[in-house]
Amino acid sequence: MTTTAPVVAFDQVSKAYGEVRAVDGLTLTLRPGETVALLGPNGAGKSTTLDLLLGLKTPDSGGVRLFGGTPREAIVAGRVGAMLQSGGLMDEVTVAELVGLACDLHPKPYRPSEVLSRAGVAQIADRKVGKLSGGQAQRVRFALATAGDSDLIVLDEPTTGMDVTTRQAFWATVREQADQGRTVLFATHYLEEADAVADRVLVLHRGRLLADGTAAEIKAKAGARRIAFDMEGAVDEALLRALPFLSAITVSNSGSGRTVRIQSTDADATVHALYGLGIYPRNLEVAGLGLEQAFVAITEAEEAKQS
Repeated sequence: MTTTAPVVAFDQVSKAYGEVRAVDGLTLTLRPGETVALLGPNGAGKSTTLDLLLGLKTPDSGGVRLFGGTPREAIVAGRVGAMLQSGGLMDEVTVAELVGLACDLHPKPYRPSEVLSRAGVAQIADRKVGKLSGGQAQRVRFALATAGDSDLIVLDEPTTGMDVTTRQAFWATVREQADQGRTVLFATHYLEEADAVADRVLVLHRGRLLADGTAAEIKAKAGARRIAFDMEGAVDEALLRALPFLSAITVSNSGSGRTVRIQSTDADATVHALYGLGIYPRNLEVAGLGLEQAFVAITEAEEAKQS
């Protein structure tokens, strides 16, 4: 099936559970070949959004389209591979048997040996699924999601339980999938992964899309920069907190002096005022916010608006 339609299109989609609006008027489009990170605090609506995308839940209003058709049509055609947080594993079969079943069921399957190798689970192919560690089970879930030639891969918190080395190997494999032209959508709590891997970042909060852009654009949207410096001796914190354009400040012990870290919406003006107070910092550094700090700043600003 060929189409020029977007890979994923949400049009004013809403989903509520009682009084809680898990997804609230969500509109977004994913295009072919993108690697997209879905970020948000707990309760932001990430898992519900993925469930709606996969047809596991039905929206109360609005529409979800995959490749111009319904989620079910795309999944039946083998165009979607999904790795969810739980489920999909049968404890009493071996890894090889489970992956072989997934390949048999896929409309456009790969060879099981290829799937096992790519997912990094060939060495545990004969192990019963119920005997796997958390990280190994995640790799098996990834094998099931990539058992065939799908155009869209959906990953919900994929590296939970993986150690650092395994996580690095996992993302290298995901990049290979993206390099082959597939669209990858993943939800994660590890913001450094989103910063390193994603072409595009979506920030959800209370079911609404707060930000949509590259990691650099999301950082710029936060509208703040980091200032860090050292000071010798005692520090008048009240004087520092009176500096202009501060959005956050921390002062910590550092040897015989203090280390000061500031977030400022106008770093140049803040540093100018610092010198104007007769304070001459050592090891002064001014840099943009990391994705994690930008994410916190954006969501905290939204909370402040709604309170």
